[in-house]
Amino acid sequence: MNTNLISKENNIAKFTLVFTADEFEDAIVDAYKKNKDKFSIDGFRKGKAPRKIIENNYGEDIFYDEALNGLLNKAYPEAVVELDLEVVANPQLEVGEVKKGEDVTVNATVQLFPEVEVKNYKNLEVTKVASEVTDADVDADLERIQKSQARLETVEGRKTQDGDTVVIDFDGSIDGKHFDGGKAENFELKLGSGQFIPGFEDQLIGKEAGEEVEVRVTFPENYNAKDLAGKDALFETKIHEIKVEVLPEIDDDLASDVSEFETLAELKADVKKNLEKNAKDRDEAQMKNELLDKLCEVNEVEVPAAMVEEEIDRMVNEMNQQLAYQGLSLDQYMQLLGQTINDVREGAREDAKKRVAMRILIRAVVAKEGIEATEAELEEELQKFAEQYGQSIDQVKKVMGEENLRFFAEDVKTRKAIDFMFDNAKLVEKKEEAEESK
Repeated sequence: MNTNLISKENNIAKFTLVFTADEFEDAIVDAYKKNKDKFSIDGFRKGKAPRKIIENNYGEDIFYDEALNGLLNKAYPEAVVELDLEVVANPQLEVGEVKKGEDVTVNATVQLFPEVEVKNYKNLEVTKVASEVTDADVDADLERIQKSQARLETVEGRKTQDGDTVVIDFDGSIDGKHFDGGKAENFELKLGSGQFIPGFEDQLIGKEAGEEVEVRVTFPENYNAKDLAGKDALFETKIHEIKVEVLPEIDDDLASDVSEFETLAELKADVKKNLEKNAKDRDEAQMKNELLDKLCEVNEVEVPAAMVEEEIDRMVNEMNQQLAYQGLSLDQYMQLLGQTINDVREGAREDAKKRVAMRILIRAVVAKEGIEATEAELEEELQKFAEQYGQSIDQVKKVMGEENLRFFAEDVKTRKAIDFMFDNAKLVEKKEEAEESK
């Protein structure tokens, strides 16, 4: 296969892919082998008809499309890398005349990542953020650690209270008929947690261990199980045990149990150090977000429609994944809001345009400042990705392919460009603080 760049201007590239007659013939043979089982020819068992017989019956070009697709699936990405093109949309392909025994030419037209002239990216004014970690913050984190080490102990001689954990059996019914999922034994339920439908937990407060309680509730109208939604139910419930949460003391023993430190003082110092690092990271992220907003404000960018649609696709996929963690599908979410997928996409459009514009401008800063990703930085990026997915760097390189590996380098350069602009930004106090200091 030969590749030839015809033109590259106005963010559009045109090039040709020329496949030799032998390459096209090999691709036809592959297409025949993959598809011969689909043809039924009189006198031949299915899948046993020779290629020539199939071509005589269905036309000489019966395998041409499949052969060309096979060639392009491999050759097009290789051509993009060879010509050093950063394509942002599917190509427009025009196939020349195809004749057996002759070379095949494919003309490709692709839209490229826009090149713009970025301005005013140095000395951008950013509101200074410097969060302070207080002793109260440290104490709150120690209390979080304390609660993580809590244990439940059975209490006797008193009735249930809000916050207790009760061990119960329950059996639910509607109009005397039991329903799936309405029965359990030795279930631990924390009263006041809101784990059960409204009204259930309240009716178990002020009861004693061993007591049997008839809990009457109404399922919410929007309950997930449609056959139960809005219906009155009776739960025959027996309380076996009442348990209370017992917290350990915040002392040296707790410190040695939850960390490598022997004393509470050491643990406190480490907690404060981590809180300060987290606060610094959050502050810096907030300031960098403001910086990028300012960058977009002072630079007008015309974003390609194809890039916006691709960004919307990405945002919808992210939303779908986030909803899945909450036990919802995108369809269920849209149904709850009374929206269609078009509504969701249109709602994301402005944010998508902003994201794309930001990406274009950052890339322009990278080019203008000559920012590069070193081999060491790229290896570090690949190592992080490999560890995340339990693979080796060599496996990542093999799976990703040369075309996709450069995205890791772009991530490094993007980060360095943002750091460069931040280092050259002008940090200013919040307006109210500046006015108070006058």
